[in-house]
Amino acid sequence: MTKLHWKRTLRTASSERFLALRDGQDVAAVDLHHLGNGTVAGTVVLLESAGWQEADVPALLQSLDEDFLPDVDLAHGNLTYTVVIGKVLGNFEAQKDGA
Repeated sequence: MTKLHWKRTLRTASSERFLALRDGQDVAAVDLHHLGNGTVAGTVVLLESAGWQEADVPALLQSLDEDFLPDVDLAHGNLTYTVVIGKVLGNFEAQKDGA
């Protein structure tokens, strides 16, 4: 698998969103929530158009962990992920009245 490039697209006091890119194309999205008890819960959406295989998931999670989560990891039980495969249907945004 070609190396992933991570791009942070959103950051708040307790959460972050990342896009994973391969060859300039979005291949996954990750939302991380930093909880008050020191754990991190993540949701990973693998884009089906990227051709992900279940065997690819551990390397993806390890890449994210090593690059952005130095204080938590799966082995220590303070990091959990839910992983799904899907497709982007669109980007839906709030509209101002009269627009």
